[in-house]
Amino acid sequence: MRPEPEHLRCPDCGHDGLRWPAGADALDCAGCATEWSVVDGLPKLYRDAALGRVDRMMRRIYDGLPSLHDPLVRVALPLLQGRHENEHAVREAALDRLRLDGLAAPADRPLRVLEVGVGTGANLPRLRARLPAAPVEVWGLDYSIGMLRRCRRRCRRHPSLGQTRLLLGDAHALPFADHFFDRVFHIGAINGFEDPAAALAEMARVARPGTPIVVVDERLDPSRDTGLLRRLGFRAVTFYDPAPACPRDAVPAGAADVRDEQISRCFYCLSFRTPG
Repeated sequence: MRPEPEHLRCPDCGHDGLRWPAGADALDCAGCATEWSVVDGLPKLYRDAALGRVDRMMRRIYDGLPSLHDPLVRVALPLLQGRHENEHAVREAALDRLRLDGLAAPADRPLRVLEVGVGTGANLPRLRARLPAAPVEVWGLDYSIGMLRRCRRRCRRHPSLGQTRLLLGDAHALPFADHFFDRVFHIGAINGFEDPAAALAEMARVARPGTPIVVVDERLDPSRDTGLLRRLGFRAVTFYDPAPACPRDAVPAGAADVRDEQISRCFYCLSFRTPG
């Protein structure tokens, strides 16, 4: 589903509410008159030059081989972690930390959930299954058009995902107004971000006060014995980062309930709440 431009913020000037003129193939900002392109029906709200070196490299990989991503994840995780710590277990553990039970929509608007780095949308069916029957808007943002095309196909195949709003954006400059979302989460890319502190600050900015924010990425469990083959496999998967670690020190000042957990042999979960 195409996101409504009035819900978007200009990444250049911070003006809330873009416009999609009738018949136009771009959005424009009333604040600074900047035009933002639309790629294959998806608003592109970031500058290529703003991406860091690793982000540009990873985007080339994701755009070039998006169809291989999900099969590789399904095969690689049991090999690295053991069959009981497969893809399903990791994703479910991450969504547990979002605390979706009992979440209710406000009287004047739908619930809003954002996945930063939505990729092919592998988390979306699991997320939808946990959300209440109340009106809900699910938003997915990614910098890879290849991954978002795969995600859009997934959404079209699953009726419950048909209302998902997708757009191209950069986690370091989220194109949304302050305090827009009731839940924000990210799985699997922050270790390669140019500035994890900026990305976490942006996730906190767009979340409503008291909102749980959940971030998951790779880190070997230091409390468990890891054999040479697993270490080599992990190093191959995390080739873009010489020392994968949880960015706990980058959590915004004033955050509450900060937790750094190891949810599997190869993944940490960083969670915190925005100031209430």
